[in-house]
Amino acid sequence: MKRFCAFVVIMFFGSAKANIILPSILNNNMVLQQRLAVTLWGWGNPGEVVKVTNTWNNAIDSATTNANAHWQLTIQTPAAGGPYQINFKGYNSITLTNVFIGEVWLCSGQSNMEMNEQWGLPDVKAVLPHACNPNIRFFTVAKSAANCPQQDVKGTWVSCDAANLQTFSAAAYFFGKKLQDSLHVPIALINASWGGTPAEVWTPDSIIRMDEELLMAAKKQKPSKFWPHEPGVAFNAMIAPIARFAIAGAIWYQGETNTAYPYTYAKLFTEMMGTWRKAWKYNFPFYYVQIAPFAYGKPYAGALLQEQQSKAAAYPNVGMVVITDLVTDTSNIHPKNKHDVGDRLANWALAKNYEWKHIICQSPHLKNVIINSDKVLLSFEDTGGGLLIKGANVQQIWVAGADKVFYPAAANIEGNQLMVWSSKVQHPIAVRYAFGNTAIGNLFGSNHLPVIAFRTDNWKLNAANNK
Repeated sequence: MKRFCAFVVIMFFGSAKANIILPSILNNNMVLQQRLAVTLWGWGNPGEVVKVTNTWNNAIDSATTNANAHWQLTIQTPAAGGPYQINFKGYNSITLTNVFIGEVWLCSGQSNMEMNEQWGLPDVKAVLPHACNPNIRFFTVAKSAANCPQQDVKGTWVSCDAANLQTFSAAAYFFGKKLQDSLHVPIALINASWGGTPAEVWTPDSIIRMDEELLMAAKKQKPSKFWPHEPGVAFNAMIAPIARFAIAGAIWYQGETNTAYPYTYAKLFTEMMGTWRKAWKYNFPFYYVQIAPFAYGKPYAGALLQEQQSKAAAYPNVGMVVITDLVTDTSNIHPKNKHDVGDRLANWALAKNYEWKHIICQSPHLKNVIINSDKVLLSFEDTGGGLLIKGANVQQIWVAGADKVFYPAAANIEGNQLMVWSSKVQHPIAVRYAFGNTAIGNLFGSNHLPVIAFRTDNWKLNAANNK
């Protein structure tokens, strides 16, 4: 794989007059990010002048191919619109057609992001007859792994229709559809996902090797014939080659594979986000899905990963979608409801990127804990006006005393606060809510978003300590 890194340079030096070549992501039917100086790039003969003309303002921009056979330039895009053409003129000429200007989003992760209609998703099947929408464009990055950063990916831009939607990420589609329905501009969705992959493969190897904790966790990932496990290899082959392509932000649905060793996930994930932003030279927003309840074989494996994902939500310019209420079968690691997942991700983008003030995106989360003798008062924020219980009583709420044995608790709502107690715990010192692999709580905000699972202790976990 490493020999391929020099392939492009060797190819051009071997020819007296080589044609200019564009990366696959610069192609017919693409969408460029609106109102931005976007980068266009490619390869040619060293010293070759490449002139670029567009039809939205007929401007002519140019760049000279360097000694490494690479050229690059920026052009200013207008407000959303199209279709347009872009012509590249060097020793040869390439004209890209049906180019639109709009909002571009990167969509990545493992199988829950990769899942499409062919996985038996009823929500996608239901929309296929009405799926045709030329204002939604798909680009699927072919699965590939490499030991060093690559120059290009395999993929093609296509318009959304029934045939193309059948093989495209369902979560990404519903995210993009809500954006398109709301913003009324062209939406581009770049799907770079691979089922089974741990977050390590999407993080540069150099980052992981510089951190002893991350390196130790990476070594615990087991090889598979279906997906890579080595640090950095998916980043090198599927992310780095497209990092010049301007995006509005990224959505992410991953974490199940990292439950085998969840303790370093918050550090790993934030490092990954940081390196992606560094690659794009832009602090773009990153919205992600917390993993769903599932019967993992190891006690608390899923709960610990969820906890790490909650910690990562403190990272700048990110947002986390909670989906505990969308799960009906905790024996299935692939929940079929991707419609609401996509909608909730889109709500983050609408609220934060596009400043729609009336959109609610943040799940309620624990803010403060006060112990009053035999009761614990929990305060929450982002409740949308107060807490509510969907059912007769709060489920999956537990309290423990100094013996660290947890008992089911009773609870009363008082606005944004929850008073918790148990007759079996005279002096409670810790509370857990929906903290378990298959735990599904019924505590919501008035915004009808589920309260994020939590624990107030940091004790060593022992499944036998729940009574």
